Amino acid sequence: MSINETAAIHTILERIPDPEIPVISIVELGIVRDVSKDETGRVTVSITPTYSGCPAMMAIEKDIKTTLMAEGYQDVVVKLVYSPVWTTDWIPEVAKEKLRQYGIAPPVESTSDKSVLSLHPRTVPCPRCGSIQTTMVSAFGSTACKSLYKCLSCLEPFDYFKCH
Repeated sequence: MSINETAAIHTILERIPDPEIPVISIVELGIVRDVSKDETGRVTVSITPTYSGCPAMMAIEKDIKTTLMAEGYQDVVVKLVYSPVWTTDWIPEVAKEKLRQYGIAPPVESTSDKSVLSLHPRTVPCPRCGSIQTTMVSAFGSTACKSLYKCLSCLEPFDYFKCH
């Protein structure tokens, strides 16, 4: 497959929003790992789930197939790739800013967050007012890949995208 066709397919995939966080695309989330097309015209899109058992993966697979087929790619295969495991390092800064503007605190660093195990959750700035006077309410937020926090300054609850 040519570099131009790979870029064209990536551009199409960039239009597919994450079903749980519609403000960013599946490409911005970093789950699209590879795109290839064989001599028969079959397009294979390799994706890595944010975590094992992510319920959004079936919806994402369907969206990829539907979108690419609507663009003329009639033979589309979506392949789940588990290694290397997904990491929040794959989310670019521009997507992290989109998360913040949407009201979700993006990951604050690139290492796995095990601070909750010590009963001292990390300090997460409020995506609404910027205060660091926040507290974790629950280790799990609206989805398993997020924690629920509350800002003690503006009193608003917010999700924090956990570091993986």
